[in-house]
Amino acid sequence: MKIDSKVTSRFAHNVITSRAVNRANVSKEVVFDVDLPKTAFITNFSMTIDGVTYPGTIKEKEVAKKQYEKAVSRGQTAGLVRASGRKTEKFTVSVNIAAASKVTFELTYEELLKRNFGKYEMLIKVKPKQLINHFEIQANIFEPQGISELEAQGSFITNDLSQVIKKSFSGKKGHVSFKPTIDQQRTCANCSTSLLDGDFTIKYDVKRDRPGDLQIVNGYFVHFFAPTNLPNFPKNVVFVIDISGSMSGIGIQQTREALLKILEDIREDDYFNFILFGSDVHVWKDTLVKATAENLKEAKDFVRAIDTQGMTNLHGGLMKGIEMLTTAFETNSVPKRSASIIIMLTDGQPNEGVSDPTEIQVNVKKAIQGRYPLYNLAFGYGIDYNFLEKMALENKGLARRIYPDSDSAIQMEGFYEEVANPMLTEVELKYPENAISDLTQNIFKHYYDGSEIVVAGRITDNDLNSLTADVKAQGAENDVTFSEQADVEETAKALQEQEYIFGDYIERLWAYLTIQQLLDKRTVAQGEEKENLTTEALELSLKYKFVTPLTSMVVTKPEDNEDKAAIADKPVEGTDIFNPTHSYLYSSPQIPSLYTSVDGDPHFIISVPQKEDAICFNINEETGAVLNLINDPVTGIRVNGQLIGDKRVSSDAKIQNTYFGKLGIENKKLELKLEVTPEKITLQKGRKKTVFTWLDTVTLRQEGLTVIINRKKNLVLSMGDGASFVIVLHQVWKKHPLHQDFLGLYTLDSHKLSERTHGLLGQFFHPIDFNILEIHPGSDPKKPDATLVIKNNKLTVTRGWQKDYRKDPKHGIDIPCWFVHNNGAGLIDGVHTDYIVSNIFDTTVN
Repeated sequence: MKIDSKVTSRFAHNVITSRAVNRANVSKEVVFDVDLPKTAFITNFSMTIDGVTYPGTIKEKEVAKKQYEKAVSRGQTAGLVRASGRKTEKFTVSVNIAAASKVTFELTYEELLKRNFGKYEMLIKVKPKQLINHFEIQANIFEPQGISELEAQGSFITNDLSQVIKKSFSGKKGHVSFKPTIDQQRTCANCSTSLLDGDFTIKYDVKRDRPGDLQIVNGYFVHFFAPTNLPNFPKNVVFVIDISGSMSGIGIQQTREALLKILEDIREDDYFNFILFGSDVHVWKDTLVKATAENLKEAKDFVRAIDTQGMTNLHGGLMKGIEMLTTAFETNSVPKRSASIIIMLTDGQPNEGVSDPTEIQVNVKKAIQGRYPLYNLAFGYGIDYNFLEKMALENKGLARRIYPDSDSAIQMEGFYEEVANPMLTEVELKYPENAISDLTQNIFKHYYDGSEIVVAGRITDNDLNSLTADVKAQGAENDVTFSEQADVEETAKALQEQEYIFGDYIERLWAYLTIQQLLDKRTVAQGEEKENLTTEALELSLKYKFVTPLTSMVVTKPEDNEDKAAIADKPVEGTDIFNPTHSYLYSSPQIPSLYTSVDGDPHFIISVPQKEDAICFNINEETGAVLNLINDPVTGIRVNGQLIGDKRVSSDAKIQNTYFGKLGIENKKLELKLEVTPEKITLQKGRKKTVFTWLDTVTLRQEGLTVIINRKKNLVLSMGDGASFVIVLHQVWKKHPLHQDFLGLYTLDSHKLSERTHGLLGQFFHPIDFNILEIHPGSDPKKPDATLVIKNNKLTVTRGWQKDYRKDPKHGIDIPCWFVHNNGAGLIDGVHTDYIVSNIFDTTVN
């Protein structure tokens, strides 16, 4: 395996080559599995098998989809799987290799390296999953400005392996290599496991004799602008924080932790405030306050006391923050020359006050009026990321996902540090209008210390000898201007010097940047404007052979002497992409919301939104058994269910069908017990007991409790800040010779329960992660098998469908999922019999 990276003026061209030999005397499946940076575009992929090359072709998404579906209809499918992680997205393809045959995979991707905290960073994911005879990373860097520093490190690097990293730089050129022998890769002297598992990171910066650098190559130019040694603006920051019930537990805990760390870094001449929104909006202070030692101490006390409550009045919180900033400027209570930003953190969808996303976007844009950027931090997965991204882009900011892991606080702090040091505002880069065209974005609200502004364009004047760039901006003390000039002939000579690395890089850099910005504009556009932006971005994607959200790569490969098609797509944060069903390329389940459920025979469905997928399993147990489904010792909420079976067992049935015929829900804090059967609903609150039937239509609201019975359909139970449940009634024909009525349970807002929640369903209320490997035909041609890696277990799973009956109790909606066999063995903690209890209100499991 070789990873060859060529970087020219921050634009990286990476080629991953993997060659495998099947030394066995039978055919074997070979998997090519790599992780790419999210900001990269794939530009090429091919497989060469015994001298025959099978290339990938990049096409418009709809065209690729039709080609794929045609192959599916002939039964000629192959799996090419994509998934999205934090910083990377996965590309996987498998191919069957005959005995004594060879295969070479080659994948090419390109990206513009971004400057953060004063350095460009290139991330290479290293995970070969086995010892490799010849493993090598080579990176050649060429920067016309000259390289000022270069470092390379790996998260998996031991003291011995650190000696294997070779790095050097001189003048304009830098070089990094990492080539461990097979023995150096071993976790121990005689081990067959590999140390190579993690991130290999190359960071560098360039010499900055001038504020910017202007380069011209083959009729295209790029302008890098990153001035140094400027005074920082005082800044005005309003933190708008979601404190709704869904933020309880780790969410609010890590938010407090991050805000306390941020308060330590706030400068004395900054102004700040906190807006909290649950059902209501709360402010720390009525106005922005200066970051004096006294105010910071008081702010820390306030942050430590932040706790969760109520619903999600996102609109109210944001509008209050905008009003506060606007008032501060109108009353001159903050410095005239200062930079203002709003940072909002939320984990849910607006459901209090103004809750329509479109109306919120309109109101927010009208209130901000382009005066300051809005940054939306999206915590967790129960959010409408598209809404938050669109609103941020409309207001000159951006959205960023905060992953609910142990380092969530560090992720929040890291984002704040990126925008903590504004050096310029209202930055405009100007070029001769009659000499250039197709300019990328050239007006920026803020320039932050340690970052870089990049503008590219096409030169239309063929007789141009030199190009001048003028930059105007507002500085912390006065307005500033910069001027850059590039000589066409001089930069042409520089091109000859660097051609051994990567030619035509500026044109591809321009195309890359243009496509990214067109896609951002497309996010907020509507109607004809959106169509025009889509057309323009698509044309560029096809011309420069980039796999973008508008294109797909069709890959063919040999299998049983027939070509088989697969699709490679570009994952997009917060949206599903085309994923055909009934093939080895598994489908995206499009689960309507974050929930877990048990219904049917009994089928457990566990949604995993960060994978845009679901896992399911059945429990086979004798009738009469009572299973503990949810048990939260902190909130006092428990749910148990008792199994019933068919009226009689078919003589040829191996296992009797079982269903839930009775559910018991208890909330000790509310002194509530709810017993539900297909015949009646018994509600006990304190000493008062009320009995309803499924023929009733009821809406009952008491303090902290809402019970809604929809006649003959379902029951909805909401418990204040706790989780909500939907119990679905399934009725069969009364004289049915076999089946009888039963119940289904759906848990909503499960994140509102504590981290100590357990039970057959409850244990999955915490974030879980899994990987799917080795997708291959199963016993049913419509249901492929695969290997599921979860909790350090490797399980054989089958792609199938389960029913969601919440909206349609009669027919249900098909939810695709990976089915875990043997009563969820390897997925659930322990074995299923550990969850048997004595009765539906019993709190003790075996």
